[in-house]
Amino acid sequence: MEKAEITRLFDFLTYERQHFPQENAFGIREGEKWIWWSSDDLDLYSRQLAAGLRQKGLQPGDKVVLVDYINRPEWVIADLACQLAGLVSVPVYPTISSHEYAYIFKDAGIKGVMLGGGDLYDKVIVAGEEVNISLLISFEPRPECIYWRELLEEDTTGIDAERDTIQADQLATIIYTSGTTGNPKGVMLDHASIVFNVKTILPMIPVSAGLRTLSFLPLCHIFERAVSYAYMYAGVSAAFTTPDRLGGDDGDLQAIRPHFFSTVPRLLEKVYEKIYNKGLALKGIKRGLFFWAMRLTEDYEYDKTYHGMARLKRWIADKLVFSKWREALGGEVRGIITGAAPCPTKMAQVFSAAGIPIREGYGMTEAAPGICITRFEPGMAKLGTVGPPIDGVEVQIDTDDPSYGPGEGEILSKGPNQMMGYYHKPDEDEKVFRWIDGERWLCTGDVGRWVEGDNGVRFLQITDRKKELMKTSGGKYVAPAPIESKLKEEFLIEQVMVLGDNRKFVSALILPAETALKDWCTHKEIPWTTMPEMLTLPQVVDKFQRIINDLNPRFGKVEQIKRFRLLSDVWEPVKADGSVSELTPTLKIKRRVIMEKYAPLIEEIYHETP
Repeated sequence: MEKAEITRLFDFLTYERQHFPQENAFGIREGEKWIWWSSDDLDLYSRQLAAGLRQKGLQPGDKVVLVDYINRPEWVIADLACQLAGLVSVPVYPTISSHEYAYIFKDAGIKGVMLGGGDLYDKVIVAGEEVNISLLISFEPRPECIYWRELLEEDTTGIDAERDTIQADQLATIIYTSGTTGNPKGVMLDHASIVFNVKTILPMIPVSAGLRTLSFLPLCHIFERAVSYAYMYAGVSAAFTTPDRLGGDDGDLQAIRPHFFSTVPRLLEKVYEKIYNKGLALKGIKRGLFFWAMRLTEDYEYDKTYHGMARLKRWIADKLVFSKWREALGGEVRGIITGAAPCPTKMAQVFSAAGIPIREGYGMTEAAPGICITRFEPGMAKLGTVGPPIDGVEVQIDTDDPSYGPGEGEILSKGPNQMMGYYHKPDEDEKVFRWIDGERWLCTGDVGRWVEGDNGVRFLQITDRKKELMKTSGGKYVAPAPIESKLKEEFLIEQVMVLGDNRKFVSALILPAETALKDWCTHKEIPWTTMPEMLTLPQVVDKFQRIINDLNPRFGKVEQIKRFRLLSDVWEPVKADGSVSELTPTLKIKRRVIMEKYAPLIEEIYHETP
């Protein structure tokens, strides 16, 4: 099969089997042992499961939910089986509430659910009370469900014969967005839109047949799901794991020693915090050497070359400090791509300077998902940007809105990656699509501008979310995202939300990083008691005030933070007590939720006597 013949998502697996069949295509650790599934395993089981799903009465076009707390090869098989059977997969986050499950089940008209362990069965049963779910299938044996292996039909003649009837423009999946307000919307993606993304982006990332990768972002998110298809297309070995099992001497980074993986910025920030805290704990010469090496990263730029003494300094820093960072990631990482949320410039700068190349992808579920990406090749990446548009996608900036700065405006994109539309919501389609000169453009809701590169390449810079743009009571517009991103580069800050809409000035709610604060207090010989008590100490408050004072000059006068409050809370994507979470599953802050939760405190901030 030639590359040009790949038009449906399951074609990627066929391509892998024909060109570079893998014995260790996808794997997962069970206890101390890794269980690997070959390309042939995936092909056989996905066809057999597809036949079994049809045997149970599911018909082409029926909607089937896929949900699990972990990535596993069975999820990939289930995804492929749905495609081969002509079903429409509806992957959902395991952490959302039963109420949100119920909404999705009813809106999509779910016929079956394929689920993992934990409390998922209970949540699905509660959510399915108003929906007739005819089939419950589990990835793990449990008496209440059909175990997926029980559905494997040896005779796949019918499924194999129907394979060529499945078209590229056929609906493949509905992905419900994890919006920060209101009910989620079902994004309809056909095979062609995702296939275009995978085929276009794969040549831009450093993976090739025989290399090893790790996968730990949720497969229900289109970012990691597209990456999983890319791994098939490239013929690489992908090991599934979870973020909490990555580090340490017995962690999966050391076990797999990956050449590449995808991540989200928050996980990079957590790795950076651990590195920084270890540096704080060092003594004497070692401590001095660590922070000397850290300072050398501050002038790093992609493709920058150093000569003479500057080059020697970086060689020494690499041998004594940065090499240990790389070894902690397995020692063989050739590149990391981050997506799903804006990546703080400092994260890309520090890691890349240490020989761990970080690149950023930009897109949205409605774009299946890629729009832009910073490349690994020379001249195609610039710090503080998300790179040029991917080949075949056009991007323009709507600069007509006077509320934005010069050259800024909403980002619009057009290309084969566009979604089909929102499921059962034509009114929402009218809001997100704009017709310009007879062509349909996708309105991203993000604000950005072009930045010129040294080689004539234009790089897209995201400056804010359109709906998150704040307007002070003085009529000045403030973009909170860049301010929050810069604050979160500080190792003492875990989370932050900037305030100021319809207010006289900008303020902030800050969640300190507890481990980092403990280390700082130890270094300053400040006895630790409890987090709430520590945040009231004048020395601690003064430290954060100095952080604010150092950062404020980087922003315009109206954007500078005048007041802040330190919070001992934890913002999470799911709350153990069932209360409303402060973060989306992709770790974006829910501004409305946080504003409501801390309403009295916010009023206190703005009613203090200056």
